[in-house]
Amino acid sequence: MTGSRATPAPTATAHDRHRGGLALLVIASCQLMVVLDVTIVNIALPHMQKDLGFSTENLSWVVNAYTLTFGGLLLGGRLGDILGRRRVFVFGVLLFVFASLLGGLSQEGWQLLAARSLQGVGGAIASPTALSLITTTFREGPERNRAFGVFAAVSAGGSAIGLLAGGVLVEWLDWRWVLFVNVPIGLLIALATPRFIPESERRPGHFDIAGALTSTAGMVLLVYGFIRASEEGWTEALTLGSFAAAVVLLAVFILVERGSKQPITPLWMFRDRNRAGSYAMMLSLAAAMFGMFFFLTLFVQNVLEFSPLRAGLAFLPVSAVIAVSAGLASQLLPKWGPKPFMVVGALLAAAGLGWLTLTDVHSTYLGSILGPMLVFGFGMGMQFVSLTLMAVSGVAPKEAGAASGVLNATQQVGGSLGLSILVTTFGTASRNEASDQVPKFLREGTPAQLLEFRRTGQLPSPWGDQVLTSGVSSAFVVAACFAVLAAIVALFVIQVRSSDLARLQGGATPLAGEGAGEDAETGPGAGPDTDRPAKGR
Repeated sequence: MTGSRATPAPTATAHDRHRGGLALLVIASCQLMVVLDVTIVNIALPHMQKDLGFSTENLSWVVNAYTLTFGGLLLGGRLGDILGRRRVFVFGVLLFVFASLLGGLSQEGWQLLAARSLQGVGGAIASPTALSLITTTFREGPERNRAFGVFAAVSAGGSAIGLLAGGVLVEWLDWRWVLFVNVPIGLLIALATPRFIPESERRPGHFDIAGALTSTAGMVLLVYGFIRASEEGWTEALTLGSFAAAVVLLAVFILVERGSKQPITPLWMFRDRNRAGSYAMMLSLAAAMFGMFFFLTLFVQNVLEFSPLRAGLAFLPVSAVIAVSAGLASQLLPKWGPKPFMVVGALLAAAGLGWLTLTDVHSTYLGSILGPMLVFGFGMGMQFVSLTLMAVSGVAPKEAGAASGVLNATQQVGGSLGLSILVTTFGTASRNEASDQVPKFLREGTPAQLLEFRRTGQLPSPWGDQVLTSGVSSAFVVAACFAVLAAIVALFVIQVRSSDLARLQGGATPLAGEGAGEDAETGPGAGPDTDRPAKGR
């Protein structure tokens, strides 16, 4: 009898692990889809520019239209808490699919930007819900560490994978397929979700519409101000008006959040120095990462003259390095804690970007581009695991959606804001370089080249390559400064705390709501142990 009672346990454990693995596959597939859509369009940007008539500065809106609505709305986290995370997750995926279809069918630039904005809304619903599903599906400790390791690797590596996928689709099919490809993938995710992911408990509450609208509108105007400044100058009336309106709207957003009983961004989360530091680091590192992929994509296609497929393959090593780095970090975190990985990872990212500032018209992929990308990628793999764990560690189940939503928002808003700042830097440096190159071109250019210049206003190679490269290398200087800022935050703000190490090791520190009372860590106090650094660390 004793033997017969003991037999079912291993089977149940194997079944649970199998089902958990499938649930993680569905969640990670969704995250991969929404993350790679930030960069899958990058390879197609030159083709979109030619077909739909974008300028180089305005071309960044193809990226920003997506990331601003993705990061600014913060929809998914709170909606999932209130309506049920699985239900909201599926709706976000289906909205993303619909917007992708519209984008692929676009015939005008404004149609593409509108579709990309709607894609961002779908991503804002699906992605934070996906992260919060991990916090409620996997127990804190080694099990959740492994799940976060996979999620973080997908989040970080998705950018490089998007470039590869974009290269394949543009080379073999058409730029529109970088959007059409989401349709079958998203439908499969939506169909698989009810089979492998249980519905979460619905919690009472309401959605903060005013907070979502003011945050998104404020960030759109802020980014628009930077991009406008790169084209028209810092003293132009519309540039100054955009900045002023952005400041007002973001101030209103903070007031709305302070007065709301259920804010879309619970401000108390920023009172925990580790969580606030993690958000600040994600903001800075995403700014650097988005800029690196955007400008390197332009460089390898326009200066090195890589085909779309070859350009995509050029970024594949970054994905491999990020995956390896994220895997190592997830295994070593319980022993060393997240701070060493945050500091070292940010410094490696800064070193890689600093190396890229040496890029010039004589640079080659193997001699000048691959090495810096690998250094940067290894540092970012460390970062995404550590930042993800730190941002959601110790948050009560009913606030998991909001915490994950803020983390996603800082990544996307940081990327948008950072890219707009880097585009401004690029535009200023490019114009200064063009003022030096145009006289040389007028002296040395052939009659056919001079005629084409009068028609298009674009400098041909090698003069145009020099202008582009000067702008790109200047943008990398600012990107490296973003990474250095993240390293400073990691060094002086992040603390190693006994409660964090206990959670990472699956120790006795209870998850909020499990033996400690569901509301144990829902507010600023978050329990005395949560805010106490570990002695001697």
